Amino acid sequence: MLNTVLHGEGQPGRPLIIAHGLFGSARNWGAIAKRMAKARPVVAVDMRNHGDSPHLATHSYADMASDLADVITEHGGIADVLGHSMGGKAAMVLALSHPQTVARLIVADIAPVAYSHTQTGYIDAMEGVDVSSIKLRRDADLALQAQVPDLPTRAFLTQSLDLSGEPARWRLNLPVLRAEMDKIIGFPDVTGSFAGPALFLSGGASDYVKDSHHAGIKALFPNAEFSDIAGAGHWLHAEAPAPFIAALSEFLERTSA
Repeated sequence: MLNTVLHGEGQPGRPLIIAHGLFGSARNWGAIAKRMAKARPVVAVDMRNHGDSPHLATHSYADMASDLADVITEHGGIADVLGHSMGGKAAMVLALSHPQTVARLIVADIAPVAYSHTQTGYIDAMEGVDVSSIKLRRDADLALQAQVPDLPTRAFLTQSLDLSGEPARWRLNLPVLRAEMDKIIGFPDVTGSFAGPALFLSGGASDYVKDSHHAGIKALFPNAEFSDIAGAGHWLHAEAPAPFIAALSEFLERTSA
């Protein structure tokens, strides 16, 4: 079972499940989850091979969808599901393969397509850090600087560094993520469609969801709506949290049954 962080315990209503992207964790979504938990229970998950969830030998979208279905079973059998990037692809596969578990779907800045940009360079950088010498997060930041010059990206990656033990360790199953990278940046062959409400929310400055993707999205998710947050990039929830929360809340309130 995936590690989960529950917000809004005791709140009535259908839960919102949050599935993070590659190299992320449930803790990255703490601020969004706490805000959304004012109106509903919110369950943020650590995806397999991330955070405090099990490190397993595979990392396919069928695997991740099954993991999410198990979490939903533990929380009443049906949920609204929000997924970003890798988590968004997992949420789409969940909705297509286990439609009875998903009431409404929110996909943040990703399309059901294969992308060409591998993320193995970040794995190279993290594996190149001598964790035996790391005592402070800023030490890891310095060690990553040559290969990862962007400060926000380094800050994001070092959130997955566990400094509680001796030596420090990454809370990421880097060898499996490397081995399964083609699956992660790809998208599986799928059949069927999900007829429930679906919001594809993108960063206005991101190129992950193109207009040319809309027809393919509509084929799988015929009730899909498209919206974007002006000026935001791929990490739209972190770059523009207030507009992100507003768009998410408006969709959930407008489509409530």
